[in-house]
Amino acid sequence: MTALLEPGMLVRHPEQPDWGLGQVQSSIDTKVTVNFEHAGKVVIDSKRVFLLPVAGSVHP
Repeated sequence: MTALLEPGMLVRHPEQPDWGLGQVQSSIDTKVTVNFEHAGKVVIDSKRVFLLPVAGSVHP
């Protein structure tokens, strides 16, 4: 799944809906850095958490 997550994409954390939307900052191996509206910058292991992409969220 990590290969599908690109910087600029918007995602949601399935177990932390209160974090709000997150924007992918980087994706290296299984580590994805996401800046969430209400939780700030979080590094997520994509082997443990399946981030949910928000449709139409890639920004140039």
